[in-house]
Amino acid sequence: MGVSERDARHLFERLSSGLVPERGLDAIAVGIERERGEIARLLELAEAEEGLVKFLRGGYGCGKTFNARLAIQDAQARGFATSFVVVSDNDLHFHKFDDVYRKVVGELSTASCPRGALGDILDRWFAKVEDKVIAGGADPDAPDFDDKVAARMGDEIASATRGAAPEDFVRALRTIFALKQKGQLSDAGALISWLSGSSNVAAAAKRLADLKGDIGSRDALDYLHGVLEIVKAAGYKGLVIVIDEVETILRMRQDVRGKSLNGIRQICDAADRYHGLLWLFTGTPELFDTRRGVAGLQPLHERIQFLKVGTFATLKQPQLELRPFDASRLREVALKLRELFPAKDRAYFESRLTTDFIDQLVSKVTAGLGGDVGKVPRQFLREFVAVLNLTNDEPTFDPMTSHGFEPKDLNDAEERARDRRPPYDPEPGDDAGYQPANVEW
Repeated sequence: MGVSERDARHLFERLSSGLVPERGLDAIAVGIERERGEIARLLELAEAEEGLVKFLRGGYGCGKTFNARLAIQDAQARGFATSFVVVSDNDLHFHKFDDVYRKVVGELSTASCPRGALGDILDRWFAKVEDKVIAGGADPDAPDFDDKVAARMGDEIASATRGAAPEDFVRALRTIFALKQKGQLSDAGALISWLSGSSNVAAAAKRLADLKGDIGSRDALDYLHGVLEIVKAAGYKGLVIVIDEVETILRMRQDVRGKSLNGIRQICDAADRYHGLLWLFTGTPELFDTRRGVAGLQPLHERIQFLKVGTFATLKQPQLELRPFDASRLREVALKLRELFPAKDRAYFESRLTTDFIDQLVSKVTAGLGGDVGKVPRQFLREFVAVLNLTNDEPTFDPMTSHGFEPKDLNDAEERARDRRPPYDPEPGDDAGYQPANVEW
């Protein structure tokens, strides 16, 4: 598939930094047709107003983040709004759902608005509500027109959420609309920040909507329900939320791990009430299969456990297994990158970067990371892009004779793979499991 010059530049820049690109992923998506087809099936269900949860399961280097980013790209192409959140042991504890809500809404994006899309989504919704009021016979020039629009907003939210949306949510929306109509865009922006979960909004701005405090954990899911309904009412097919690197939970304290896993269980249990919302979680087998992780919380394990019949695993179960890279798949990705690279002299460029060199590089990187080709894609792609640049920029550079490979800037997972250590440090009590309980949002 073709890729624009802008997306190609982004692709190579991200890969050279060892990061997963956000655009242009189609061009290097190889060997994942079945998995991508399953995500497409889920998007069709979400478009049909189903509420869904799916877990992408794979070891380090299997492409969990790549597949999740590709799902975001595919979802936006279908007309969904999306959000991509990375679990962090520093600034995001999953059991604190007000933090999760803030991250989700702060990362809202659409095909036309790549970051912080809530304001744009609200403007689209306001316009559609106005059109409905006008279609009902109201005069847009009448002095009470804005009041009718505000009343219609409350009715729509109450109907869509079956009355679950908090009163502060509706008041904030009406006040944002009124402020925009008056041209008070700074105050409207402050209230959009509040609605996005910010706790740094001035009291004076909150008083404009009679808001008493900030969005708390107990109400966060109801606010998310309201945001979801606005997203759909604004013309989008639904909302896709990716929660990436959930295995980070394994590095947290035992009490935090238990609360976080209980939080995921509650999201699974509530999913069918959020029509048009698809949650995608990514995690390693250690997250799902050990008692330190999901297997230690029996109610969650029973809901999402991974099943195989012999060597076969259906794609339609809660966990979607991602297969590790092999040498042939890495080789195919490298050939696609070679084709996409904006070389000065195409014939010379490809004569230097032969398939023999690519095979040699796969072998060298694999040897440098413990001999497991499934764990090397990030380092391989980073190294290969560096070689592409050198071959293009340096006339005397010969990849076959000038290039060696030493692993550098390894992350924790790569260091553990190289040293053949487990993906986390075991602790006493790892086999104890967790008590099922509702998280105190």
